[in-house]
Amino acid sequence: MFSGPPADPAAPTPPTGPGTPPADAATIALPVVVPLAAVTADTVPTSGDGSGPTPSRFPVTAALAAAGLLALLIAVLGPGLAARGTGELRIPGAGLTTLLRTVLFTALAVHLGELLAPQLIRPVRGRPRTAVRSWSVYAALAGAAAAAGQIVQLAAVSGLGITETYATRDGGLLLLIANGLFIAAGCAASKRPALALAPLAVVIGAEAIRAHPEAYSPEIGAALTVVHLTAASLWTGGLLYVLRTMWLWRGSPVAARALLGRYARLAIWLYVALAATGTASTLRRLPLDVVFTSAYGRTLLVKLVLMAVVSALAVAARRRMLRDTDPAVAHRLARREQAVLGAVVVVSAILTVVPDPHWISMRP
Repeated sequence: MFSGPPADPAAPTPPTGPGTPPADAATIALPVVVPLAAVTADTVPTSGDGSGPTPSRFPVTAALAAAGLLALLIAVLGPGLAARGTGELRIPGAGLTTLLRTVLFTALAVHLGELLAPQLIRPVRGRPRTAVRSWSVYAALAGAAAAAGQIVQLAAVSGLGITETYATRDGGLLLLIANGLFIAAGCAASKRPALALAPLAVVIGAEAIRAHPEAYSPEIGAALTVVHLTAASLWTGGLLYVLRTMWLWRGSPVAARALLGRYARLAIWLYVALAATGTASTLRRLPLDVVFTSAYGRTLLVKLVLMAVVSALAVAARRRMLRDTDPAVAHRLARREQAVLGAVVVVSAILTVVPDPHWISMRP
């Protein structure tokens, strides 16, 4: 079902010869902290239906380095800045926890996106037979390492041994997440990558339960998180894979435009799911009297602003796609959307670290 785009007999056969590189000649950029702007790191053929010589990769590398550094700073400093002046208890190791959870969320997005996007690619007529390289194995292993890192950090903060940490609620769930992602990496490396759906579902469920230790209706919060995290991962990871593919297909604008259109139609429903579950989660978790005076409320406001920017970029990209036959401008807008989504991932990780705002609310 999710086995990736097979060779299309109807697709034009790319030329062969000494001047044509192999269809798999793509450069891998390790998706660790924020790979969400890495949409131009794949090479394409330089003859046939390609678009000419491959551009210099130095600007791409510099942009990725800057994005990674910015994400690192936001993750490490964000929780402290959000909680400044609120009077809330300090969370030990909040910056490192945010960084590790950013890696975990990114891993889920990359892996789920690579399971989804081939289903959008397969029906595209006249598509090139080239395909981007998979990042799923690297992403899953990075996510497993991030979950293991959280176990080690939890043991250090609590003063427990590693085996004793496994017996705690959070330690046991993190162990389940780490094992699930390790199994998902094995599935991605096999001939049946779709088998990774099962361990990834376990990972999402375990993370949803871990994120809701509160006494008030935790099962509702976990259910909302399952839907929210799945939709966010499919949106972010699916867009990343589509943009990488469009860059690889830039010599075939008709196919690239059709692929972006198929993704845009799916993204509408993912956006509806995100908006509905996000609103419901906010109403149940954030008292109105601490919206501006709690770390959770402040961080949520930043996330809402970023999501408004993402929404505007997505609408603009869709309009340009419908108006222009050349998808270059729409692709550029979608790349900006992807970059802002990377910031959303980091801010979402901060939301899972800051204290529950009910502790400082004056409401009964």
